[in-house]
Amino acid sequence: MNNNPKHYLLKALLIIQTIGILAYTLIVFQNDGFNFLMRAQEFALSMKWMGQFALDFQCYLILSGIWIMWRDRFSGRSILIALMAMTLGILVFAPYILYLITKEKGDLKAVLVGDR
Repeated sequence: MNNNPKHYLLKALLIIQTIGILAYTLIVFQNDGFNFLMRAQEFALSMKWMGQFALDFQCYLILSGIWIMWRDRFSGRSILIALMAMTLGILVFAPYILYLITKEKGDLKAVLVGDR
């Protein structure tokens, strides 16, 4: 296994992001309920900066989902993970990257391109 200190920093970042977003999401859910899609649509249609941000973020989510599917050759499993990542964002994407880093024993090239 590659014990490069940079991998530990990447893993720590992914864990912190996952925990931070999960905690934030739980608080928002308690305060606003589960009306994210309606709010995101309102932002997108507002033609203001929050709308631009929501659209830009959705583009990132779609791109990450396409990458997940491409990396695993559009298998059923990759499509499921991609759909979850495109919906839940970093709550799925960061643990998926952590899984890949572990599976690929720290080989970041293998993490990025799989068996291609």
